[in-house]
Amino acid sequence: MSDDGDMDVDQLGIDADELDVEPASSSSIAHARAEQKELMDMLDARAKARNMAVPTDDAKVRSRLRELGEPITCFGERRPDRRERLREVLVKIQQRRREAGEVDEDDEDVRSESEEEDDDDEQEEEFFTEGSQELLRARTSMAVYSLKAAARRIASQKEQAKIPIAKIVATRKALFAPIREYTNLGSQVGDTRPVSLVRFSPNAKILATGSWSGGVRLWDIPSAREKMSLRGHNDKVGGLAWHPRATVSQSSAAVNLATGAADANVLLWSLDSDRPISTLSGHEARVARVAFHPSGDYLASASFDGTWRLWDFATATSLLRQEGHSKEVYTCEFQPDGALLASGGLDAIGRIWDCRTGRTAMVLDGHAREILALDWSPNGFNVVSASGDDTVRVWDLRNLKCQYIIPAHKSSVADVRFFRAHDERLADLGNGHTAALTKESDGTMELPKSGLYLATAGYDGLVKIWSADDWQHLRTLSGDAGKVMSVDVSSDGQYLASGEWNRTFKLWGRL
Repeated sequence: MSDDGDMDVDQLGIDADELDVEPASSSSIAHARAEQKELMDMLDARAKARNMAVPTDDAKVRSRLRELGEPITCFGERRPDRRERLREVLVKIQQRRREAGEVDEDDEDVRSESEEEDDDDEQEEEFFTEGSQELLRARTSMAVYSLKAAARRIASQKEQAKIPIAKIVATRKALFAPIREYTNLGSQVGDTRPVSLVRFSPNAKILATGSWSGGVRLWDIPSAREKMSLRGHNDKVGGLAWHPRATVSQSSAAVNLATGAADANVLLWSLDSDRPISTLSGHEARVARVAFHPSGDYLASASFDGTWRLWDFATATSLLRQEGHSKEVYTCEFQPDGALLASGGLDAIGRIWDCRTGRTAMVLDGHAREILALDWSPNGFNVVSASGDDTVRVWDLRNLKCQYIIPAHKSSVADVRFFRAHDERLADLGNGHTAALTKESDGTMELPKSGLYLATAGYDGLVKIWSADDWQHLRTLSGDAGKVMSVDVSSDGQYLASGEWNRTFKLWGRL
């Protein structure tokens, strides 16, 4: 035993030569130190990566990668993976700058901490971006239009309140009786890929269909003969909307139709050419839905880039790029008065935006899965949302809550549309057509038929029709058991059209 208490080798009975211990060489020591430094650098890089401020918006992540000369996406890469790849790239850039002496470590750490604090502050505080004079003029125009439209609607609803209940019941029975006799009038091959959207023209004489092939076609109603094939998109068409005055008072050479597709473009069409008359570019990802403002002066588009945009299509100008959803925005629709816009996204949240101020008026929070379609009731205060959770929710803006839940289908509800009568649409335009809603001989107002029922399309292969006052089921229309992608009701109430996964569209009505 040595003086300090340690055991000597001799006392263990081991020959020192048997240990075969050689003194460490300088090269092995240097190699060990190099490995240790490499390990420490790796741990340091991981620590810095955890503290690195990286955008959470996927569009911003892609944009940052593009700025750094990196591929914006890799095969099979998901959003979280792409964000981590950006983090690693930024860490490597910092390391190279530090090794080159361009950045001091202490300054770098301080800057990273301050950036995190700024990011936290930005997340906690609301922010506003100053709009252009064009946007101000658009908001003013929409405010003037909506105030006049709301005044006409409210005056009409006050008159409707005087209608005897017996007369209301009789009107509903007369309107619902033909619906109970609807049958399949015919099926037509619409394209080479699924028919994603169907929309009747305002005069109910033309049906427009959009397809995943990128094709848009116009069909004569009721013969279902093809009138025109519109060529412009090269990828999935998801948005299709008629101008409010198309086929009614709008010139066939003017903008009559708008479409949006996965090529990230919105195209505007006349009825005189199979080529678009204008292209609205600005979205960074697929355009899922488009909608005209009731005044006919503006257009909204919902996109997979997480935003919806407001366009002045006369000048092909983007007036507003509105964020607010945490995932892709799938649908948007204007309120009949033109004061509000509803947007729904794959985050299962809907939002009601005040077009006059830009503020959120209501949040539609309740669906368990993505919102795939929205539509406004002509009454101005009810909006319905169709979702991947198989339900349709009815929201009431007067008390800011869900009024009713319709267990609509056994699979995702892909589309929902209210019935809007042709003559009452003319009255809504405010062009001197107020005589469309006249008083009868007994002095009471004729009950408007618009908004008394709605139709839904589901991935369970069914089209269903529901009353829009007590939300009860009226009729189920069954096709070929394939997914029904879209549905619409003609303004004359004679027909209902459905676009289907099996590349066809069907026309429904009375024989």
